[in-house]
Amino acid sequence: MAFMITDACTSCGACLPECPTHAIYEGGAFWKYADGTTLCDTFTLHDGREADADEFHNPIAEDYYFIVADKCTECVGFHEEPQCAAVCPHEACVPDPDYVESKETLLQKKAILQLFF
Repeated sequence: MAFMITDACTSCGACLPECPTHAIYEGGAFWKYADGTTLCDTFTLHDGREADADEFHNPIAEDYYFIVADKCTECVGFHEEPQCAAVCPHEACVPDPDYVESKETLLQKKAILQLFF
């Protein structure tokens, strides 16, 4: 499953540099799939939806950091545990029950994102 950031977040920023998939954004920030990836043009997400890599999307949260579920791989393929949760001093990074995914799906998301690693 993807992770999410709860309203316990104080926007300290500890999680931001730890995310290998660039799925974490500051509250109020517009985001796009291309951020931190080599994606360009139209591509297919892990669930078959088409997306424009360079299209800006509205912020998911305004007052605290947020995680884009389509970009979150729970750090599978990078680390032994989700780094956002490991570094968060307020335990605000938690599993998102709306996005329960298998390890295979998480690895597929990682491959689709074409990360710079």
